[in-house]
Amino acid sequence: MANDPQWGNRKKGPPDLEEMLRNLNKKLAALLGGKGGGAGGGGAGGPGGVGIGLIIGLVLLVWAGSGFYKVDSNERGVVLRFGKYIETTQPGPHWHLPYPMESVDVINTAQVRTVEVGYRDSIKNQMLQESQMLTDDENIVDVQIAVQYSIKNVTDYLFNNRMPIGMNGTPDDSELVRQIAETSIREVVGKSTINNVLYEGQGQVVQDTTKLMQDLLDRYKTGIQISQVSLQNAQPPQEVQAAFDDAVKAKADEERQKNEGMAYANNVVPRATGEAARLRQQAEGYKQAVIASAQGDASRFRQILVEYNKAPRVTRERMYIDTMQQILASTTKVLVDQKNANNLLYLPLDKLMQNTNPVTVPAPSGAQPAAKPVEQSASSSTSDSEPPLERDRRDRP
Repeated sequence: MANDPQWGNRKKGPPDLEEMLRNLNKKLAALLGGKGGGAGGGGAGGPGGVGIGLIIGLVLLVWAGSGFYKVDSNERGVVLRFGKYIETTQPGPHWHLPYPMESVDVINTAQVRTVEVGYRDSIKNQMLQESQMLTDDENIVDVQIAVQYSIKNVTDYLFNNRMPIGMNGTPDDSELVRQIAETSIREVVGKSTINNVLYEGQGQVVQDTTKLMQDLLDRYKTGIQISQVSLQNAQPPQEVQAAFDDAVKAKADEERQKNEGMAYANNVVPRATGEAARLRQQAEGYKQAVIASAQGDASRFRQILVEYNKAPRVTRERMYIDTMQQILASTTKVLVDQKNANNLLYLPLDKLMQNTNPVTVPAPSGAQPAAKPVEQSASSSTSDSEPPLERDRRDRP
């Protein structure tokens, strides 16, 4: 204002605004080929006015054309009017009031983003402040997880949460998901034992972490959907890794011995059960056989008693003959001592049976030949030629 030549000529107040506008109009008319000076030279009907109208029309046309935008199939558009939410547009071409009245934020809702907890880019690049956690049985464990997420609600994503500042100094949704993921995994690990985290319950740990993360994101209305949580690594700290390896080997040996014991039991128990069942069946069969034999003997003795009462001597001789038949049937050699003679009569029943049997049975190897029967001496009476059993029965009282 100090360089304005008219500023010093005025003693009262700042320069007149109307006069400044007239001077500006004259300058524009001169640039567009018009004649400056009189009021008729800058009128609306002159060439200068037509040029200004064209410029203004082109500017308005370009300004209105800046309101056209296109939304792809995997995107959603959020229209803001002076910073206030108006609507969410679907895929396709659209138009909004140009800047500065309205603006559009196009958000990719199909893109799957990934965030790491406990490491960066590689599991070897550990972030110990994030990965080291305390279990329920007061053991320290290093846990590294990868979280995949996407945007399911653009309005909640833009307006209902405040993005934390990322490593690049700008608001970053990955930092929000990382903080919630770290909070969730620490809570789940803190309620689990180290064996569940390292060996037995890793699937359950991942499932509980995913559910807890989604609950927290929905509670804060972040508009973020968890797609997958992957447990990249879970191990004890390096300082105690050797001790845990020994524990793992001992557990493996325990499981192996259990399996061997179960295999042995599965082999022995059925055999013992079958043997016991066989013995019970044999005992039951023997019991029934003894009972039946005893009942048969009792019935036979009762019948013999009836016959004995009728003819005692005949019954007694018949019983004697039957008994001797049973005894002699199971032996191969019989020695008969005669009462009235000193000679011993040898009966080779095995040879006699072989002679009467049409089928020749080979003698066993190494068997001694049977002795020839001893002939009776000449002093024996002619009555000794009858069978000894008949003589014995006759001599008995």
